[in-house]
Amino acid sequence: MKRRDFLKTGIALAAAAPLGSRRANALVPAHNWNHYDFGSGPPVTDRLNQGPFPQYPPDAVIPTDEVVMTTTPSEEAVPNYGKGLITYITADMGTDEIKSDNISQAIEDLVRFPLGEKLYIRPTWREIQPQPGRLQLPDYLKLTFDLSKKNGKAIGMRVQMSAPDYWHAPALPEFVLAKVPTVDLVMDPHESAASGARFLKNPYSKYQPRYDDPFFQQAFKDLIEQMAGEFDGNPSVEFIDTFMYGFWGEGHTWPFGNSPFPDYQTAERTWIQMWEVQQENFKKTPLLTNTQPDYSHVGNSEVLDRTVRSNNWIRSDTIFIENEQIEALSNRPPWAAVTIEQGLPGQPPDKVTSHEGISPSDDMIVHVMDVGANYWSLWNFHQISAKNLESYYQASPKWFDRIQRRIGYRVRPSFIWSYEDHGYQGLIVGFANDGIAGVPGVLRVTVETEDGKQLKSGCLDAGYPLPGKVRQAQFVLPQGTKWQGLRLKAEIEVKDARYPVRWACHQKLNDDGTLSLRANGRHAS
Repeated sequence: MKRRDFLKTGIALAAAAPLGSRRANALVPAHNWNHYDFGSGPPVTDRLNQGPFPQYPPDAVIPTDEVVMTTTPSEEAVPNYGKGLITYITADMGTDEIKSDNISQAIEDLVRFPLGEKLYIRPTWREIQPQPGRLQLPDYLKLTFDLSKKNGKAIGMRVQMSAPDYWHAPALPEFVLAKVPTVDLVMDPHESAASGARFLKNPYSKYQPRYDDPFFQQAFKDLIEQMAGEFDGNPSVEFIDTFMYGFWGEGHTWPFGNSPFPDYQTAERTWIQMWEVQQENFKKTPLLTNTQPDYSHVGNSEVLDRTVRSNNWIRSDTIFIENEQIEALSNRPPWAAVTIEQGLPGQPPDKVTSHEGISPSDDMIVHVMDVGANYWSLWNFHQISAKNLESYYQASPKWFDRIQRRIGYRVRPSFIWSYEDHGYQGLIVGFANDGIAGVPGVLRVTVETEDGKQLKSGCLDAGYPLPGKVRQAQFVLPQGTKWQGLRLKAEIEVKDARYPVRWACHQKLNDDGTLSLRANGRHAS
């Protein structure tokens, strides 16, 4: 796509512009994400003392201590909020992508596909709001939400304002198209007609609306308010992909070289405003913004920056992408979750070439894990069916099983020390993370009695414990408390919501995912 040349030109122009112009242009140039100042992350209430905890004078913090219990990693998949494999119900083409004569049965089979822990849908604006004033979900979405509740699999979703793979109708509802001007898109002269043939043939992909039109902005605001009223904090909804410019909402209209905006400043200002509407309305449910480089020059970098600064999450629509996106995904703040959408081939696995014994699906999974993803799509590109997913799993189960067991965060109380100080019982707990991602929010840990009475509750720093590391925390308990039989409970705080977390340890847990403390071996202090 020659994106590097395009972006270099844009950044050079921004650097050469007068100071007043730069103030109007909030373009965030490409930068290394490691150690970049995105702020301190989500607020941490009831912060626990996280050490260090020396035992010996003159620096002693705790007078005595003894390891009384340890845990080891679970070898099983441990479903939790903020992580998992996502079975796609629809993606680019709506139900036309579901290859079945019985769509309802096909959706049910997909929901029940055992590897998938979450679900994903990507309807158009027209599908969910054909008339102004209220949401009207089509039958296939109503069925998906119903099956989601019955099967305990939450949904991620995006609503498309431009759907270049929908051939039967435009993505926008008629009441918007009737009032909002559109602008024809023109092929980028650096791109070949062959590369854009898929889009040139579809009349609904060859234009974009004037997103900055006042009527469009008001209609969009009404849509977001209605969606938030229905989905914000809804236990059936895991996350919402932010509405971005252009095709599929990814932030571009490649291979077309122009956009519907008169200049960059108008485009960026429009998309900042549209992102702010989403952020203001979705107070509990995380928003995910695509890491798409700004090929269409519409303000993606500023929207992405605001997403991370507001403690929302990020995503990418493929793993084999520009190195700029790999930098962002790999070196994001630890509290920011990442979802990777990478479609498996549409054809059967026996018709797809392997290289040096590595299948295409294995190659995808390895690289999704390399960037420390929280979510990954289970999706056969434009050939959605549970049968296709099952065929890929059966052909190469090892890496599917591996990513299901390691994706996202997998926390456990690895070391548990007990100590006594002036009649008070205390615990120091070393929390480990056997997953590939940080905690996408703030981990709250509560020490409670066997009957559920809270003795001490507090939080680790945002994102902790980090993968492959141990984070210690202190719990000072009421005088006279005995540690044996107490329970450790975990929850994750994301935005203004709290979700239960099941410990990812081999040791037996209670039905609610808590761990009962007991001596389980002879340990040196």
